Amino acid sequence: MESSSSARRQATRQKLYEAAVTLIAEKGFSATTVDEIADRAGVAKGTVYYNFKSKTELFEELLRHGVGLLTSSLRTAAEETGARGGSRVEALDAMIRAGLVFIDRYPAFTQLYVAELWRTNRAWQSTLLVVRREAVAVVEGVIADGVASGELSEEIDVPLTAAALVGMVLVAALDWQAFQPERSIDDVHSALSLLLRGRVSGH
Repeated sequence: MESSSSARRQATRQKLYEAAVTLIAEKGFSATTVDEIADRAGVAKGTVYYNFKSKTELFEELLRHGVGLLTSSLRTAAEETGARGGSRVEALDAMIRAGLVFIDRYPAFTQLYVAELWRTNRAWQSTLLVVRREAVAVVEGVIADGVASGELSEEIDVPLTAAALVGMVLVAALDWQAFQPERSIDDVHSALSLLLRGRVSGH
């Protein structure tokens, strides 16, 4: 059972994450100040420094926290499919949906994550690579199991296919939100599901 002070601290950190992610998505990291983050979160500036040593540490923890949520939702989707006797392809399909649900819930975080992934001069680059690795590893595990059981082709390049699936979901979801927001999550999921199941070529 969490103590009330630790639960309070978690709630404060959550508020700071939400404030930081929306501000940084709007203005960029450099232009966002600790004062603005505190103001948007409705806390005193000292509270930010009580919880994080610096703006950089706040951002690093934000990335770790956000990608951690994504990773656990992917893992849960795979485990629930396995528990009810579903196939590996069904597990991957459930993970695509879990990814879309996550992105629909945290659009500003997703934009930030995708933008930061390609910048190489950042203090948090190594943290970002570690958390990205954890998310992709969940997908790799399901694909590798599928290859081992004969459900998926032995020709599959497991690491690249896992990265491609994660990338497809991230980019397609951002495209959906920016340019086709009228479409439902079911609609977008169905389109990506066809790609996963290899039915795009018309066979």
